[in-house]
Amino acid sequence: MIIVRSPLRITLGGGGTDLPSYYRGHEGFLIAAAINKYVYVTVTRPFSSGIYLKYSALEHVERVDQVRHPVIREALALEEPRTPQIEITTLADIPSGTGLGSSGSFTTALLKALAAHRREWLHPAELAERACHIEIERLREPIGKQDQYIAAYGGLTCFTFKKDGQVGAEPLRVSTGTMLDLEDNLLLFFTGFARSASSILDDQRVRSEAGDQEILRNLHYVKDIAHRSRTALESGNPRQLGELLHEHWEHKKRRYGRMSNAQIDEWYELARKNGAIGGKLVGAGGGGFLMFYAADRGALRQAMARAGLEEVRFRFDFEGTKVVLS
Repeated sequence: MIIVRSPLRITLGGGGTDLPSYYRGHEGFLIAAAINKYVYVTVTRPFSSGIYLKYSALEHVERVDQVRHPVIREALALEEPRTPQIEITTLADIPSGTGLGSSGSFTTALLKALAAHRREWLHPAELAERACHIEIERLREPIGKQDQYIAAYGGLTCFTFKKDGQVGAEPLRVSTGTMLDLEDNLLLFFTGFARSASSILDDQRVRSEAGDQEILRNLHYVKDIAHRSRTALESGNPRQLGELLHEHWEHKKRRYGRMSNAQIDEWYELARKNGAIGGKLVGAGGGGFLMFYAADRGALRQAMARAGLEEVRFRFDFEGTKVVLS
């Protein structure tokens, strides 16, 4: 049996510039952080032939082309197994559709598990690119590359998405004190809304490819905020990140009409009045998790609890997608 875990992520700046519709013309840049909430995939060889799948549904089929789960089907198709005899099970700490990159984490975990099952080692960059190939090229999902890359690499990492499709990865060079400050003062609260990011991201793709100057100016600005966030963190000023998160959120809301709603706006303003310097919805928007940088953690937690929002506490993950049992 092979067991692999892959971390979920939060974005600290530059989200949206990792989509091909943007970086092919303008080069993207963002900062992402892997957190210790995981997607798990197990792969084993059952006694009887066939493909056995256990996720939110159960499947037992004889051929790869009969698999209903799109990512599993495409991942197995890349292997071209002649006589399928495999069982795949998946579990997650956090539900999908909550903005923490679970789809990319699942795909990297699955590919890592299948590679380990056939005794193949994958470099994080190769793992991430295989995951992107499945989700973006084979399945035509209107998504970017950050989820697959941060899941594969882990840590607090800066990614540059080049015009030719290459991705540069380098660690965010922060002191131990700054890292601990971020772990203590970045707080996540679940809004209760799960959503698909596809409609939001597809709108951005269409407008970017059409050369919509409003959306391009917005993404240029968000990329600049990411660079300023890097400077602030690497110079030991994590509090400034809170101010930049607020600036980011104000611009992010202008990108798409359904990025937020009245209830999310109400919670956001409540947080700002009770200890949060700034924050944003993690992910494409529309629901999922609100993330804040807090000047007063106690006041913020009390206010969010009174409003009925559940906090999910986390630390950073520095191992990336990892085989935990083989």
